[in-house]
Amino acid sequence: MSVAARAIETIRSEGFRSFGWRSAKWLTNRFAPSNEPLATIHREDALAVDWTLRERFNTVPRSGRDGRYRVAWIISPPSRTSGGHQNAFRFVKFLEQAGHSVTVYLYSAGKYPAVNVEHIRRMMRAAGGYPDLAGDMNMYDPARGLDEGYDAVVASDWESAYAAYRYPGDAKRFYFSQDFEPYFFAAGSDYVLAENSYRFGFHGITAGRWLARKLGDEYGMACDPFDFAVDTRTYRRIGKGPRGEIVFYVRPPTPRRATEFGLLALVELHRRRPDIVINLVGWDMSGYDVPFVHVNHGAVDVTALNDIYNRCSAGLVLSLTNMSLLPMEMMSSGVVPVVNDAPNTREVFDSPHVEYVPMSPEAIAERLISVVDRPDAIEHSARIAQSVGGSSWDDSAATFIRDFDAEMHRSA
Repeated sequence: MSVAARAIETIRSEGFRSFGWRSAKWLTNRFAPSNEPLATIHREDALAVDWTLRERFNTVPRSGRDGRYRVAWIISPPSRTSGGHQNAFRFVKFLEQAGHSVTVYLYSAGKYPAVNVEHIRRMMRAAGGYPDLAGDMNMYDPARGLDEGYDAVVASDWESAYAAYRYPGDAKRFYFSQDFEPYFFAAGSDYVLAENSYRFGFHGITAGRWLARKLGDEYGMACDPFDFAVDTRTYRRIGKGPRGEIVFYVRPPTPRRATEFGLLALVELHRRRPDIVINLVGWDMSGYDVPFVHVNHGAVDVTALNDIYNRCSAGLVLSLTNMSLLPMEMMSSGVVPVVNDAPNTREVFDSPHVEYVPMSPEAIAERLISVVDRPDAIEHSARIAQSVGGSSWDDSAATFIRDFDAEMHRSA
């Protein structure tokens, strides 16, 4: 049967919509740039690293200049609303505030989207979640590598770990790790490349204790964890009136946030209680099938989130890998976080004010409704906000700088 005949038969049997879907899928599989081999990492970097030789990176102590160091920090290009990037750049700022000189290298191996450093700078200055940095920002070039003379090189995702490995100097190697990144992929090449990055012999700085334990137990990686915190100037409880809405953090392109599973729970919630207003934040859901009435806020800047939170009694945040920062931020605004019950959530932030729920749509819906209907909801909201009121990123900064300095002086 010819191509034209197959097309006509498909239209007759399945209709134009199904034929259009099949055609689009065929074109995507044939021509999509994402099908380029190793589009997420420079081929030169992957080939240059043989972790089985087990380089001894952190054996030589560094004294710095008056206790100050030159640091190269390698990271993928940030977006306006990427919480992981905002947190990573927060720690870059901690190094600068401690007197160290930091140069940021943006790591991007794919041909698209094109990355423009000045555009990234402007975006970071305009967005509410990024600090102002004093240091330079450059694109990473695998043919050129990093500049000479660094005392420390910090990788902040698995791709950049390969670039940090290739640096020829005797700089200390750090891995600023916020999640177990092999879980981002199905079993395959990216999974293996990501997993191997934990075998490089770097010193880990991890977001929370669950990740530090996992990397230490399974890969022998020495790690110092930092505790999660919240910016109480951005997230704060305002008003003392009743709240009847809920908020769900959605991000369909990020499977670990389980958007589709959360929507199942909200379908059940809406069936039982159509009077409860459902707010969706994190991603523009206008192009997705959301089968209930909702408010689609899209990707909201952090400066606008507090107003949304302060209308809500409960916030649904699902984290299938490492815990998100969102539960603490919601709590600071007086919202009860409803979170999936698992070691990767409880070991990071085990609070009596967090509602840990099994991954069952009906159980999640029931717990959300019980939070909204709680008779002492107003008083409970105040208690929740107060419970994280003493949290500060200053404490995490002090822990990070102390551990960084100790590793810089350590002789392995």
